[in-house]
Amino acid sequence: MEIRLANARDIDAWMALVEQVRDVFPGLETAGAMAEHRAAVLRFIRASCAVCASEEGRILGALLFSKETGMLCFLAVDPACRRQRIAQKLVAFMLTQMEKGTDIRVTTYREGNPDGIAARAFYESLGFSAGRLTEEFGCPVQEFVLKRPAAGQI
Repeated sequence: MEIRLANARDIDAWMALVEQVRDVFPGLETAGAMAEHRAAVLRFIRASCAVCASEEGRILGALLFSKETGMLCFLAVDPACRRQRIAQKLVAFMLTQMEKGTDIRVTTYREGNPDGIAARAFYESLGFSAGRLTEEFGCPVQEFVLKRPAAGQI
């Protein structure tokens, strides 16, 4: 398995992964929303802000991030490949692409939502702290923040 920046040739395999997990991502319910997501992924790829875990032409994990806002925008792992530390490797690679000292933000389901149990535990295990409550795509979510020291600080 290889962790790397995604390229435009990955888009079909990337979207095959998204198709597998779209039911737990608010905002991906319709064909139109999936087409918009595909276009967004291609924009992230062009900006060198799309990371994938690939093996033999398959995308096992996918991550989108914004250098400008410090957001981890999307993270998914093939359900058949979970518990192999793919998500941790994707996040670690993303951090090498981000400016030192940039706090990283991500949103996931709020406490009490069964769809968010694994994601919340995952982000907490990486050192993210629960933050403000908000809403995305009409879904109540919670922001998690990873505080990172500036370059030169411990």
